[in-house]
Amino acid sequence: MQNYKEYFFIPAAPELVYKALTTASTIALWTGEEAVMVAEPDMEFSLWSGAIVGKNLLFEANKRIEQHWYFGDEPEKSIVSIKLHEQKSGTSMEVRQSNIPDEAFEDIVDGWRHTYIASLIDFYQE
Repeated sequence: MQNYKEYFFIPAAPELVYKALTTASTIALWTGEEAVMVAEPDMEFSLWSGAIVGKNLLFEANKRIEQHWYFGDEPEKSIVSIKLHEQKSGTSMEVRQSNIPDEAFEDIVDGWRHTYIASLIDFYQE
């Protein structure tokens, strides 16, 4: 199992980024896929038409999101923590993910960088 941490810059205010990560209709806009999301702890979610599924753990409006991402029958929970930090011209987004199965690590990192974050940045640059 491996852990991942990276910072990204999103060209939008933390309030907008938070909304984009926690509102199903907005998630669908920037992913182009079906999303199921209710910003409440203990609610299950689905992003990219089921490519990412899990359970919401914690929400701190405009600042922090914690989720459990499922990896099949893995006994260890993969926890995703997203922290939003206000910057002059946007948001610094800190992403941490723990307990990523070794065989999935490279795909997960690539997915964060080139799909999840890239789609979010593109959404605010258009």
